[in-house]
Amino acid sequence: MAPAPARWDLVVVGAGPAGAAAALGALRADASLRVALLDRADFPRDKACGDGVAPHVLDLLAEVGVTGLVDDRVPVERLRLGRGGLAAERRMARPAWVVPRRVLDARLVDAAVTAGARLLRHRVRDLRQHTDAVVLDEEISAAVVVGADGAHSAVRRALGRPRGPAALALRGYAPVAPGRRGAQVIEFGIRHQPSYAWSFDRGDGHANVGYGEVLREDRPAPTRAQLLERLEALLPGAAEGGRDWVGHHLPLSTARWRPPAGRVLLAGDAAGLVNPLTGEGIYYAVATGIAAGRAAAEARHDGRPERAGERHARATRRILLPHLRHTALAARLARSARVVEAGLRASAADQRVFDGLVELGLARGRLTPTVAFGLGRALAVPTRPTGRSREPA
Repeated sequence: MAPAPARWDLVVVGAGPAGAAAALGALRADASLRVALLDRADFPRDKACGDGVAPHVLDLLAEVGVTGLVDDRVPVERLRLGRGGLAAERRMARPAWVVPRRVLDARLVDAAVTAGARLLRHRVRDLRQHTDAVVLDEEISAAVVVGADGAHSAVRRALGRPRGPAALALRGYAPVAPGRRGAQVIEFGIRHQPSYAWSFDRGDGHANVGYGEVLREDRPAPTRAQLLERLEALLPGAAEGGRDWVGHHLPLSTARWRPPAGRVLLAGDAAGLVNPLTGEGIYYAVATGIAAGRAAAEARHDGRPERAGERHARATRRILLPHLRHTALAARLARSARVVEAGLRASAADQRVFDGLVELGLARGRLTPTVAFGLGRALAVPTRPTGRSREPA
């Protein structure tokens, strides 16, 4: 007879920011819970990402007892946005940080383990839902499971959830170009809209650099060589001396997000939560992860773990649904070059518009009246030709 599966109150699949946050959220609510944090990799490990950490992420983590996470990192106070000769560069309302995921994720995992989670090396391949539990690979049994296993989530596939729109990006690390020091720089694409190249100064002489674009059915996915060519075209010299190039898919959020009910929850990339304007996903990951952990703890406390999904849905809809509707609308508008350029002109002219667009791209922002008025005013002004980057086909 096969041994009975190991039993846990909560099993979190994936130990990135969403997974670690789920464990932290659960254990903050109830430190006595038996929480397993599963990942197929050993930590520290690299993860393809822009590495930007918004201050809103740190606010959320402080709620579950994690502080001092970036005390040894250099804050980045300026953001430069550009397209074809137009640019807006301003100081952000609050600084951000650029923290390699090898560092960030390991620190979050350590915080989760310190809080009481058990980190296990395990790659999930099979998930079965039973009346009283969820069983993974016939080895691990849990009252509640949180799928936080990224863009290619095995948990999401087991739930029969289809994949939505996606972007493809390539990331590397390179010495910071002199004109891009001390800033996060984004240059929007000309020919392959929506797209952009980025250079995010880490504060140690190197930058996280890359290029990404939304995948479309009417054109083939770009190759690695094409991604590098487009990065160079938009940000000349950014890739010089680059290393550790890694490609990755970004599952983009839409206005219609429906979290699953029941004992199996989804968080972060596994839930298809990446900002369609900016590719930002860490805020969504931490926000939905913490909410998932809290929902699991509360449902377990009430003796109704099968209601965890309903609790999570209520919490995350309240947190994100209005914002997701606004980002979906903004992403559609941003397909227009005129709208993108109007946003740059409005941001250059008005700090409030700049701040509103940053909030929309990094956390829970909305298309506020101030932003809408600024865009409308900029659209009403006749444009003049600007220089264009020679972005390759």
